[in-house]
Amino acid sequence: MNIVCLDLEGVLVPEIWIAFSQASGIPELKRTTRDEPDYDKLMKWRLGILREHGLGLKDIQDTIATIDPMPGAKEFLDTLRSETQAIILSDTFTQFASPLMKKLGWPTIFCNELEVGEDGMITGYRIRVEKSKLTTVRALQSIGFETIATGDSYNDLGMIQASKAGILFRSTEQIKKDYPDLPACETYDELLALIRKAL
Repeated sequence: MNIVCLDLEGVLVPEIWIAFSQASGIPELKRTTRDEPDYDKLMKWRLGILREHGLGLKDIQDTIATIDPMPGAKEFLDTLRSETQAIILSDTFTQFASPLMKKLGWPTIFCNELEVGEDGMITGYRIRVEKSKLTTVRALQSIGFETIATGDSYNDLGMIQASKAGILFRSTEQIKKDYPDLPACETYDELLALIRKAL
């Protein structure tokens, strides 16, 4: 039995923090897991910048409301889910993901949770489990699933390499260069073809 594990940001929807960086005029918030492999370090740094500028959850959610899935993403996901099981594994947070899941037709997503104060300021976050993408893939494998995984960033490499088939999608030139053994593609048609080949 197969299950496809998909990253969210950079694969199905634009990067939330990059969109918020542009909306807020804070260029430092453009930094993502494509640039910083240590997610904990990245999030602590982001929360420090939010505090410094007095920005809370609602400010980010207002930006997220303007984000649409990447062109062709919903059609790709609909086709994929008609052929096999799929789950989104993301390091984002439920408070960010819900409006995007609605636009994608409510696929299943496993992600993290923000801690928010009564004043709407983000005070911290709860990671579902350490190395959540790799851990989830291993857990799925332990209950009889063969996994196919795709993503674009450093934090996707664990699940990609641990799966029977792993695919880089719209990744950086550096990651593609560092992992030449991994198939890489740029379009949803190519991605669907590679997944079908692995099924």
